[in-house]
Amino acid sequence: MNTGGRLIAGSHNRNEFVLINADENARIKSVQELSGQICHICGDEIEIAEDGEPFVACNECAFPVCQQCYKYERLEGNQACPQCKTRYKRIKGCPRVEGDEDEDDTDDLDNEFSYAHADALGLQPTTDSMLSDLNSNISGIPPNLEHDTSDLNSEIPLLTYGEEDPEISSYRHALIVPPYMNSGNRVHSVPSSVQSLPVQQRSMVPMKDIAVYGYGSVAWKDRMEEWKKRQKDKLQMVNHEGKKYGGNFGDELDDPDLPLMDEGRQPLSRKLPIPSSKINPYRMIIILRLVVLGLFFHYRILHPVNDAFGLWLTSVICEIWFGVSWIMDQFPKWCPIVRETYLDRLSLRYEKEGKPSELSCVDIFVSTVDPMKEPPLITANTVLSILAVDYPIDKVACYVSDDGAAMLTFEALSETSEFARRWVPFCKKYNIEPRAPEWYFNQKIDYLKNKVHPAFVRERRAMKRDYEEFKVRINSLVATAQKVPEDGWTMQDGTPWPGNNVRDHPGMIQVFLGQDGVRDIEGHELPRLVYVSREKRPGFDHHKKAGAMNSLVRVSAVISNAPYVLNVDCDHYINNSKALREAMCFMMDPQGGKNICYVQFPQRFDGIDRHDRYSNRNVVFFDINMKGLDGLQGPIYVGTGCVFRRQALYGRDAPAKKKPPSKTCNCWPKWCCLCCGSRKKKNANTKKEKKKLKPRESSRQIHALENIEEGLQGSNAEKSSYLTQIKLEKRFGQSPVFVASTNLEDGGIPPDASPASLLKEAIQVISCGYEDKTEWGKEVGWIYGSVTEDILTGFKMHCHGWRSVYCIPKRPAFKGSAPINLSDRLHQVLRWALGSVEIFLSKHCPIWYGYGGGLKWLERFSYINSVIYPWTSIPLLVYCTLPAICLLTGKFIVPEISNYASLVFIALFISIAATGILEMQWGGVGIDDWWRNEQFWVIGGVSSHLFALFQGLLKVLAGVDTNFTVTSKAADDGAFSELYIFKWTSLLIAPTTLLIINIVGVVVGISDAINNGYDSWGPLFGRLFFALWVIIHLYPFLKGLLGKQDRMPTIVLVWSILLASILTLMWVRINPFVSRDGPVLEICGLNCDES
Repeated sequence: MNTGGRLIAGSHNRNEFVLINADENARIKSVQELSGQICHICGDEIEIAEDGEPFVACNECAFPVCQQCYKYERLEGNQACPQCKTRYKRIKGCPRVEGDEDEDDTDDLDNEFSYAHADALGLQPTTDSMLSDLNSNISGIPPNLEHDTSDLNSEIPLLTYGEEDPEISSYRHALIVPPYMNSGNRVHSVPSSVQSLPVQQRSMVPMKDIAVYGYGSVAWKDRMEEWKKRQKDKLQMVNHEGKKYGGNFGDELDDPDLPLMDEGRQPLSRKLPIPSSKINPYRMIIILRLVVLGLFFHYRILHPVNDAFGLWLTSVICEIWFGVSWIMDQFPKWCPIVRETYLDRLSLRYEKEGKPSELSCVDIFVSTVDPMKEPPLITANTVLSILAVDYPIDKVACYVSDDGAAMLTFEALSETSEFARRWVPFCKKYNIEPRAPEWYFNQKIDYLKNKVHPAFVRERRAMKRDYEEFKVRINSLVATAQKVPEDGWTMQDGTPWPGNNVRDHPGMIQVFLGQDGVRDIEGHELPRLVYVSREKRPGFDHHKKAGAMNSLVRVSAVISNAPYVLNVDCDHYINNSKALREAMCFMMDPQGGKNICYVQFPQRFDGIDRHDRYSNRNVVFFDINMKGLDGLQGPIYVGTGCVFRRQALYGRDAPAKKKPPSKTCNCWPKWCCLCCGSRKKKNANTKKEKKKLKPRESSRQIHALENIEEGLQGSNAEKSSYLTQIKLEKRFGQSPVFVASTNLEDGGIPPDASPASLLKEAIQVISCGYEDKTEWGKEVGWIYGSVTEDILTGFKMHCHGWRSVYCIPKRPAFKGSAPINLSDRLHQVLRWALGSVEIFLSKHCPIWYGYGGGLKWLERFSYINSVIYPWTSIPLLVYCTLPAICLLTGKFIVPEISNYASLVFIALFISIAATGILEMQWGGVGIDDWWRNEQFWVIGGVSSHLFALFQGLLKVLAGVDTNFTVTSKAADDGAFSELYIFKWTSLLIAPTTLLIINIVGVVVGISDAINNGYDSWGPLFGRLFFALWVIIHLYPFLKGLLGKQDRMPTIVLVWSILLASILTLMWVRINPFVSRDGPVLEICGLNCDES
């Protein structure tokens, strides 16, 4: 789309519009996906099994084979899959053959010993004489066929998957000439002299050479297996057995019409379950831990502490809450999986040589607000990595949302588009990684590795110089923007910047790059780059990031309307240029891609110190919890690095699965079947009525509207379509172009849309009042109602029956930056916890929302755990206070421990440790990351989660919005200097108090034991262990308070005071100058009374 390089601004409500200049945009072609329902042996359609799903013969590779070919292979062939060579397992309804394992769970006596299937297939034994007659009758084939094949080539019947050459007559069969008759296996037609020979097409004797049998037999399948795959329009199979007999295939087998079994027909991804040697012990430990937990609570409840009943009762309540939280967190990790993608198969399937790419288009969203907090240079690197992604140029469109309407962001994006003309061809020419220049030039690796082009070093130096000049220009813009003129900013032509008033400005759209726009320095097209700033007016609720993302959904639907959408934060660049292809391996897979709503990638971060003091990498969540959810219904949406299906964002339900056919029973008497059948029918009818009365939550308003319209609809088709249009406009808004785009499942622009109308509609759909009286933010797009809109959005999609996928490429797909100092990290966790509290107090709480939809139970457990974890802060704070109280008062929460209690406590600690070790083993997480996660769970729980809970209650129940200010106190130079910045905030009060009182409790407890003698050390051990557990978990917090690691005086001072206090008390107790029995009194011999 060509806009002449000028900005488009306007307001639909005020009937304002500036500049309309665009060319017609080509419509995106839809992707044709293979059905995969055709047998690759005989070409017949694959039957539907009893469970309603297509018949699957091999559970390993799902090679498409019909039931007839499957039965024939088991009875007369080698009983193995022609693709993966896995032995076929017996399926219920098929006869048992030699080698089948005992199947206790299969009761099929009517079929497993019946060989009537063989007769039905027409299988007859082929004798040696018949084969010899056959060979002798083929007299038309000369012995030197290898060197003279020109005459026969014209008569060769060409067979492909599911199709035969139209020139093949119905009476002609295809035979494979055996190697002892000719050098090389080739397909030839049967001469007329043998047409009357009574040879069955599928006849076979297992002892004979497999090459003597014709098309449709096991020999043909094995032959396909052994052919070499060649990457052409269709890849061919070459028989290796012909080489043993001196065959010379040459180029005559390059005919594209020969039978194919190309790699592109295989699944684009597969699941890799965790090895049983790792997952089975893990599950056993979980069950044992559950049993031990029950014994622990049994002992704790039945053995109260009478002299400290209040402390005992409080501790039991906290422990019960911790147990329930553990169950909610643990069981969603019951079935973890890992996935593997095949990018080569994706290319073979959708990128044929000499033809346009058939990969789907992708719209990429980048969101930013304040360029002073989100540096424009970081945003520019993210945009450059998107423009240089390894994906067809005409299939990528990048939309940058500037929710702050900052001219600095606009000018920085203009500079970025100019630099992209040199950067994008450089990346694709030398295939560099990553394709964000800031991180590419700063990585400390050998950049000459695997580079063989002689001009690479010269061009790299020139590109680095260009990038440094680009950085200088960006930094100059930032320096200029520090002081805003009194009259506001003006553009180069003297026009005032429309976004001078951040809270009151029109919508703005600027197309910097596009298919018909500026080309790179080599003359190639560049991906489309669009700047978008939605309209903002006083009195409207703009819903922050969720509202900005919904505006991008509508703008992109009007301009490009790609069927898939990727959203990234402005500080998350594409680290793996093949990230989009990784996602398309799931989305475009014909076997299961239609049910996937989004593909979530893990978050990886740069700029974090090696120790990761505050668990910024969050490795335990991304490498353990998310893998567990992937084995259920899919991972939750984490806000960035996620590829969506656009139709799922529109609030539509997942494609319905085929219902299995009704089952009949032949083993019970008719009177029993009648009773059971009538009962089942009644239950089925009642269920259907309930389903009719209780539709899915997402479609209630639509169904209600349909019921209202039923009385209005007549026989007039125009009236019906008019009412349907009204219904869609009530759901999606008053833009006819956008509403029409929502019906295009494969994307594309309506062919009758003009450039002028597209720009007008683009301005309209980002107006501040467009979402009024629609379902945007309720059922469509990003869901409103929480600052963590990501959890709500993913939760709603799963309630619609969709499933998500977790993709972990070997090279991280995206990388971003994370706050690494203590205060910023606590405020980040505070925002996440506040969003969870808002969801918990809303109608979308997973505890009571979404029943009757497509959400699985264990998936619901994970969502419940994601919204109740801030409530754990109260029992955690109380539980961390108990050790200090016990040390100061001399009481304890546990009575004198018996042998049985000791065994229970030891078993509980061992089970906790074993669970963590096994999780680290199958999740690939190091012990340092696991321990940092445990520490920060306590730190965040007693600070950010606690404040988020009270802030959420005040906001939702009382309407009071509170904010916690952060003040920077000091900063150091050097690497990771931000780590040592101390910013005081009220979030630090609770953990600081806990730390102080527990340290004081330890000092008092030890001094009391010293004063009371050795008998008091035994009871003190339990209290000290409890207090030290709290102090060790808060140790990173203590280091954050004290500052840089090499500041020895500060940290030594604190520990010196602690140790000095203990040693002083011990010295007073062990004073060697004073006897343990007091001073020794002796008689001096003087009589003091006689004076």
